[in-house]
Amino acid sequence: MQGDADVKLDSLYREVILDHYRSPRNRGTLEHPDAQAEGYNPLCGDQITLHLDLDGERIAAARFTAAGCSISQAAASMMAGLIEGKTLAEVQSLFDDFKAVMHGHPADEEKMGDLVALEGVRHFPVRIKCALLPFETLKQALDSRTP
Repeated sequence: MQGDADVKLDSLYREVILDHYRSPRNRGTLEHPDAQAEGYNPLCGDQITLHLDLDGERIAAARFTAAGCSISQAAASMMAGLIEGKTLAEVQSLFDDFKAVMHGHPADEEKMGDLVALEGVRHFPVRIKCALLPFETLKQALDSRTP
């Protein structure tokens, strides 16, 4: 029975990833972003441009454009939707947690939302960079903003 449950969960997660890939949330640009960055994975060619509007220490809006594999684009869609409304400290915590999940730690489903669907990526080390690219780009955007 456990095997059937695992297969059903894997199938559900695959569907969540494909849904975000086919119908990305928060795709687009912001006219005058407070922070922005471009991320690139030279190993596979994934590209992400991230725009952020900030309201003090909170992310008011997040938009992205992307080209690349389904994992990187789905991760960007999931991340952009999840970080809106969160404080910079909450976003840093989410980044740390997601990175830990990619390296074998259990996922906090309540905190990570749809990102938990990417948990299986950790079994494919070459794809971990694809899943982390949106978060690395987010960190770059936040680090590059001027005070």
